[in-house]
Amino acid sequence: MTKDETLLAKRFIDLSRQAQQKNIVIFSEFLNLNELNIFKQGIGELYSAFESSGGYELSERQMIAFIPDALCYAWNYPITCLKITPVHKKFAETLTHRDVLGSLMNLGIERSRLGDILLDEEVIYLFCQEKIASYLTEELTRIRHTTVKMEAVEPQELHIEPRKEMAEGIITSNRLDSIIACICKISRSQASQWIKSGKVFLNNRQTLQSSIECKPGELISVRSVGRFRFLEGSGETRKGRLKIRYEKYI
Repeated sequence: MTKDETLLAKRFIDLSRQAQQKNIVIFSEFLNLNELNIFKQGIGELYSAFESSGGYELSERQMIAFIPDALCYAWNYPITCLKITPVHKKFAETLTHRDVLGSLMNLGIERSRLGDILLDEEVIYLFCQEKIASYLTEELTRIRHTTVKMEAVEPQELHIEPRKEMAEGIITSNRLDSIIACICKISRSQASQWIKSGKVFLNNRQTLQSSIECKPGELISVRSVGRFRFLEGSGETRKGRLKIRYEKYI
C-alpha cells in the first residue's frame, strides 16, 4: 500500500472503533472501487459490524456504515437521490457523465461527497451526501449550456439502472486480459499491465490475475475507463476465435 492507502485503512479502523465506543452508527464518505478494496482488506481488524450502500442496488461508489454490537435504534444511510432534468427540453443538450461531474466540481464539491451519477434518457440521477443536497439543489442550475432543475426523490420508488449500450467483440479466450484488451481496444500485454497494477476490478473486487476466466454476467470495472458486463459467447469466427457480447455502461 502507498502511504495514503495505509492512512485510509487506519481511518476505517478508527471509525469502527468510534462506532463501537459511542454506540452509534458512523458513516464513511463515498468510496470508489479502490478505496472499497482497501476497506475489504482490513475487515479482520474492525471493532464493529458494517454494511455498505450507494443508495441503490448496483451502485459502484458506496458508503460504509460501521454498526456497534449493542445498537438499539433504527438508522438510514445519509444519502439523497437528486433528479436532474432540463428546464426547457426543446433546447436541452445530450449531457454526459463528465459534463455533470465537471459542473459539480466547479461548485467546489469534493468527489467523496458524491455517489454515482446515472443518465437515463432526459433524466439524470445523482446520489450525494444528505447534508449537501439542499446546496446542490440551489446552486446547480446549469450543466454546459443547459439550464436544469433538481429535486430530491426516493430511489426505492424508482427503477434506476445505469444507461448502457450493447457491443460485440472477438477474443482468443475467456481470460480477463483477453476480454479487457477487446472491450478497451488495447493490446493484450497492456491489458495485463493494467490488471497487475490494480486498475481492474471483477464484480467490484480488485484482481491482479490476468489469467482468471470471466463468466457470463460478471461485472468488469477499469479505473479511469469505465464499467462493462460480460454477457456471453456468441459463436466462433472462421479462424476459431470467440465472439462475445458485452454491455458498456455510459
